[in-house]
Amino acid sequence: MEVNEMSVKQQEFLKGRQKHRTIVSVFRVLILLLFFILWEISSATGLIDSFIFSSPSKIVRCFWNMVCDRSIFLHVGVTVYETIVSFLLVIFIALLCAVFLWFSPKLSEIMEPYLVVLNSLPKSALAPLLIVWLGATQTTIIVSGMSVAIFGSILSLYTSFHTVDQEKIKLIYTLHGTRFHALTKVVIPHSIPAIISNMKVNIGLCLVGVIIGEFLAARNGLGYLIIYSSQVLRWQDKKIFLQSSIKTQQGCAATHPYIFFYFLSSLHFI
Repeated sequence: MEVNEMSVKQQEFLKGRQKHRTIVSVFRVLILLLFFILWEISSATGLIDSFIFSSPSKIVRCFWNMVCDRSIFLHVGVTVYETIVSFLLVIFIALLCAVFLWFSPKLSEIMEPYLVVLNSLPKSALAPLLIVWLGATQTTIIVSGMSVAIFGSILSLYTSFHTVDQEKIKLIYTLHGTRFHALTKVVIPHSIPAIISNMKVNIGLCLVGVIIGEFLAARNGLGYLIIYSSQVLRWQDKKIFLQSSIKTQQGCAATHPYIFFYFLSSLHFI
């Protein structure tokens, strides 16, 4: 009887958890849909300038056109490849450096201020220097993606290694274990949650670094698309301004012919 009561309570608990997850998921989707609907309505009614802010329908049409001509797959593929490579290199190098620092307390004391300073540098400012040093290649973009995340990862993992319970490490030494045994049996297993958390953060940081690199040294990729679109937007603005100026000055020239000659002489400055 007691078992049945427990099972009923357990079922009620599981139903409550499932209901909670469903409500959370539904509200997440509703908030996203509400955002897109308000965006589309604001753009259609002129509440916001659709030329500057665009609209979901225009973005979908543009995306579909890029799917049809298959250009989007090239740009997404390049960015994803560069992000994955930089992410894997960051994880490998950060783990390796954190292990070396943990093995050598003296080395960690020497390197800690340099790592803190390097981590505090504005990473976006390093991208132009990387292009000068390494050239405008895909390697530079990968290094740019790594530079955003690697120093913070080393510090985070090294700090996690030092939060291990020292009594467990003493137990390893008591059983005639070596420092390597302490690392593989205690430190690494204890730090797995920190490593996974670090990976979640690093994938986003590597993407940001790759996009920054593509802004400056790429012919493909999402960063290149962003820069290309911004340049087209500036060109469209200049084109609209030029057309407006031509129409205005044509109207003035109809009544004051000398203004027309002044307009012709000033065109080469635009």
